[in-house]
Amino acid sequence: MPLQNRVDPWGKLVATPARGTLLGNRGILHNKQKQIVKTYQHQNWVTCKLQYKGRKRILMSPHKYTELFFLDEATAFAAGHRPCAECRRERYLEFKDYWVRANLGQQPEDVKASVISKTMHTERIGKKEKLTFRAELKDLPAGTIFSNSGMAYLVFADSVCLWSFEGYHPADRIKLPDEVEVLTPRSIVKAFKLGFKPEIHESITG
Repeated sequence: MPLQNRVDPWGKLVATPARGTLLGNRGILHNKQKQIVKTYQHQNWVTCKLQYKGRKRILMSPHKYTELFFLDEATAFAAGHRPCAECRRERYLEFKDYWVRANLGQQPEDVKASVISKTMHTERIGKKEKLTFRAELKDLPAGTIFSNSGMAYLVFADSVCLWSFEGYHPADRIKLPDEVEVLTPRSIVKAFKLGFKPEIHESITG
């Protein structure tokens, strides 16, 4: 029986045998029976490398953070997770540079990671529910994930792709409405518009 530790673009934790390409952390979310009992423990939601400095982890160990897994970085961003400043240091600094310039207009070195995490937290979750916003599909940059009729879609180049835990599938953009519900937090969408490009699963990129 798979553990409930795969994250969808809404930020929900789901039990599925599908594998992820990134590790995530929101704190200790499980009990001794390895059951999820809370949505998050702190505001510092990050994505980490699956392997780092040879560290070995037993999933959902007592008193240890709950290991979460994502299809790809675009999914993690939609769920409200940013790159870890330790194991994904280079990626974090790149993201921070775009995020700060797109949202604050300051020098990146003057902004702490906690500022980014706090802002993203106000955008990603309300009273235990995913926060979204409405936008014109034509205005969304590549890497953004949005929903329509309960399904999640990725904006990729000039097309859209249907999201799943196993990967992406071609979708007919013409059949989608002009205005959609955006799952990727607003401040991250702004960073995408400025030119930051999230890593996309190989089901699209090959």
